[in-house]
Amino acid sequence: MNEEVQLPVSIEWSTEEVIDVVNFFEAIDRAYGKGVERDLLITLYRHYKAVVPAKSEEKKHFKDYEEQTGQSAYHTVKKAKEGESGDTIKMKR
Repeated sequence: MNEEVQLPVSIEWSTEEVIDVVNFFEAIDRAYGKGVERDLLITLYRHYKAVVPAKSEEKKHFKDYEEQTGQSAYHTVKKAKEGESGDTIKMKR
């Protein structure tokens, strides 16, 4: 992942919550590289949603991330949800 990317982090989050959010966005980045296992991505998304349950906040995070990287977290998660267990999610810009 590009070292210049500003990931969404709140001072109210615990260390574990910050790690969950970072791990999710790193998986999105991997989907645009070598690919990421669908089941892992879904699990990481669920952990992300436990930290960020509000859809409006999720949309803001996804938009900010896409503006910085050109990578769509929304489309990556959508593809994972439409996939089947064992699939590898690989995205193109």
